[in-house]
Amino acid sequence: MSRVHVTLDDLLRLRHRAKGFSFLPRQPVHSLLTGRHASRLRGRGLDFEELRHYFEGDDTRTIDWAATARRGSPHVRVYTEERDRSVLLLVDQRMSMFFGSRRAMKSVAAAEAAAIAAFRVTSLGDRVGAIVFSEQDIVEIRPEAREAAVRRILAEVVRQNRRLSADGPPADPSLLNRALARAARLAHHDWLVCLISDGAGTDAETVRLVTEITGHNDVLSVFVHDPLEERLPDIGRAVLAEGDRQIEVDLSGRDLRTRFTEAFAERRQAGGRFSLHHAIPVLPIATDRDVVEQFREQLGRRLERRRAAA
Repeated sequence: MSRVHVTLDDLLRLRHRAKGFSFLPRQPVHSLLTGRHASRLRGRGLDFEELRHYFEGDDTRTIDWAATARRGSPHVRVYTEERDRSVLLLVDQRMSMFFGSRRAMKSVAAAEAAAIAAFRVTSLGDRVGAIVFSEQDIVEIRPEAREAAVRRILAEVVRQNRRLSADGPPADPSLLNRALARAARLAHHDWLVCLISDGAGTDAETVRLVTEITGHNDVLSVFVHDPLEERLPDIGRAVLAEGDRQIEVDLSGRDLRTRFTEAFAERRQAGGRFSLHHAIPVLPIATDRDVVEQFREQLGRRLERRRAAA
């Protein structure tokens, strides 16, 4: 796959790899979406599936009091899904995403994540839509259940991805909030809103908008990052550029590299604290590794164990 840009054929080939994980409320025990740090992804049916231990954050209305008394610890009843659900992907293709030191740009990794998510959602019978945003456009595609909807989403992602270039317009931090505002208007009730972004431009308004969305929907954050953002290399003097703006810095200075690492760590920790407070799972995706494998590791660990034991 291209490291700098992505093609529609690249993304369409991911369809056969979009398996081994699920965004649905019925998650493996070791999945990112269950347990102490998970969101309470809203179920959609009334068919009883299993009895399991109560975890902090579970809806207390699902506690089975008879089983709790019998077993001596809180247990909840888990239900399967009965009807389809709308999933809205927010796909970031801004200039801040046009960066990558290994394997792929963040914008390419985000495009891959969107393709994997879209194919998986429709394969399970759910509807998928998208808001794809960049400095040039914010395009809204309403959810549909057919694979043709996936192709429309991916075609738009590719269109905006291929317009990214080193001499493009400066990054506009307000675009993240503008995309979230559209999502808040579109997602009415019991949707899953999946933000695929590096989070650049997050501010108090971002917090307000996400809080509004989580009032009636579930939110999953796919945090796309590059290893170089975590730790600057000691390569001496270097020129850093964004669009037509450039600055020369000395990366041999330990203090500069330390401050850079600490700033990135604080940004991740702040996002983690907000996500935990609002019960929003965060799925970190690194540009230097295969995106499908990262999805499977964090969303479907126990599914693979079940297949191996079968």
